[in-house]
Amino acid sequence: MAVVDLVMPKLGESIMEATILKWHKNPGDAVRMDETVLEIATDKVDSEVPSTVEGIMQELLYQVNDVVPIGTVIAKIKTSVGENMESESAPSPATQIGGQNAPYKMHESRYGNQPESNGGLVASSSYKPTTNGNRFYSPLVLNIAASEGVKMQELEGIPGSGNEGRVTKKDILQYVSDRRMAKGGQHESLTEKSAVNIVNNKGQEQQEIQRQVTTPNSAMGGYTGNVEIIEMDRMRKLIARHMVESKHTSPHVTSFSESDVTNMVLWRERVKKEFEKRENEKITFTPLFIEAIIKCIKKYPWLNSSLDGDKLIVKKDINIGMATALPSGNLIVPVIKNADQLNLVGLTRHVNNLAQAARNNKLKPDDTSGGTFTLTNVGSFGSIMGTPIINQPQVAILAVGAIKKRPVVIETQQGDSIAIRHMMYLSLSYDHRIIDGALGATFLNAVAKELENFDGTREI
Repeated sequence: MAVVDLVMPKLGESIMEATILKWHKNPGDAVRMDETVLEIATDKVDSEVPSTVEGIMQELLYQVNDVVPIGTVIAKIKTSVGENMESESAPSPATQIGGQNAPYKMHESRYGNQPESNGGLVASSSYKPTTNGNRFYSPLVLNIAASEGVKMQELEGIPGSGNEGRVTKKDILQYVSDRRMAKGGQHESLTEKSAVNIVNNKGQEQQEIQRQVTTPNSAMGGYTGNVEIIEMDRMRKLIARHMVESKHTSPHVTSFSESDVTNMVLWRERVKKEFEKRENEKITFTPLFIEAIIKCIKKYPWLNSSLDGDKLIVKKDINIGMATALPSGNLIVPVIKNADQLNLVGLTRHVNNLAQAARNNKLKPDDTSGGTFTLTNVGSFGSIMGTPIINQPQVAILAVGAIKKRPVVIETQQGDSIAIRHMMYLSLSYDHRIIDGALGATFLNAVAKELENFDGTREI
């Protein structure tokens, strides 16, 4: 019998690890093709990992609540498939069944690719698929690369001396040293001690952020009086950590504006029944907001960017995240990919489908990755304005408040007059490292004017 290694699958562009929530199979259990083997959670969404082979579960290598790097072998399944594979002396290539994200590789029954220990860190047992050139890297290698400014394209080009071409700590240290020599700088090779310091410093930074999230205010002087102590659930802890990390990363500035959205409100009220009858979709204000944001991003592309060290990465794809409240009260941000290529009907379908999937806990990891700009509707719960926190690594987030009828001064051919109008506040939080007040305010006012100038006679 051959053995299939079940590998923690790649779950998204920026996801490097996942937490095991529940095993559905134990050693000795039969496993069918496409049957769910375990449930996992990332900092974005929960997901299920299916088996792509049929066999018997041989061994579980990690326990519930363990945090596992992407690409790490997490279980072994005995199967009759692949009995005529190559011998152990010539390691077999990773078998790619079902595409590049197939979460396993096959080899002979002896397991020879053991994790390496790096100062207390265990690097993932990574593999290199022969069909596409993707490689997985240990946390230590990734931390060294980030500290030394080694881009992912460079990392992909480093010859690996590890099993199946994996880049080891020695490889990345040698590459950094050679690169410094090639630039004519002083030969200051990155030693193993300094490499461990990189990881330790990163760990200390994360511990400080975690301390800020979880440590009670010392001024409280302990728990006194009639109190109820509630443990935060896993998602709330992640949200808390991300909020602190975002404020720690970006100097936030928030600008405010208001918009007379009367034309848009009256138009939606007029067409919503016909729209639902024709398209079998309810039209909310969200796709109308997104439509206006897209038009303004095209005018001011820096709002659709991210920072990489001292480089501004302007994204050509416009992927709009929409903050969505879950039934539990937690928050998730599904993403509409290439939103600028969709018309109003397409935006409406995507908004409704993603919101429905979020409410039913059916979002896939890819549904929450790749966002370039985020919209949050604080008005859906009655707030008239808010100061949103940037969804890293983006540089801006727009909040829209509740639409309220107010008496306002308007200009008419007969002169100024007071009228009852549908008014809404908008607020834009942006990363002041790259977005100055002039650009932030200009973009925000452009969105407000776009909504104000909505064509109330447009056809659906």
